[in-house]
Amino acid sequence: MPATTSPTQPLLEQTRAAAHPRCVVCNPSRESGFGLDYVWSEDGGIAATFACPDRCEGYPGLLHGGVISSLLDGAMTNCLFAHGVGALTAKLNVRFRHPVALATPLVVRAHLARSQPPLHVVESQLEQNGRVKAKAQGTFMERPAP
Repeated sequence: MPATTSPTQPLLEQTRAAAHPRCVVCNPSRESGFGLDYVWSEDGGIAATFACPDRCEGYPGLLHGGVISSLLDGAMTNCLFAHGVGALTAKLNVRFRHPVALATPLVVRAHLARSQPPLHVVESQLEQNGRVKAKAQGTFMERPAP
């Protein structure tokens, strides 16, 4: 399905359930996962909150960089789901700007930057206490229907 589809919450949930049923980032029923609940916004993007639990520690008191990358990538993937697109990460460029504290909730957002099927460029950012802590840009390739 092309990314010109109007994004909606039901489309996000349907596409995620079909394409990502056991995802470690966005499956709320997975005990060992992050369980992010992405919500579509009027601007066509998505957002979710994450509590930054201690189990995700890298350096003492800080969120692990791999977790940050996973959160940014997951947000971009779910943004595409909101547009009815199932796609695989082809390229991920993460810019770490500031350390992310544990036990302080953060918000991760993503929006579709441009789309030329089968490729889509999506951008995301992670904010904590109103400050952008990390940003990413990803190129995604549409996944063939199973």
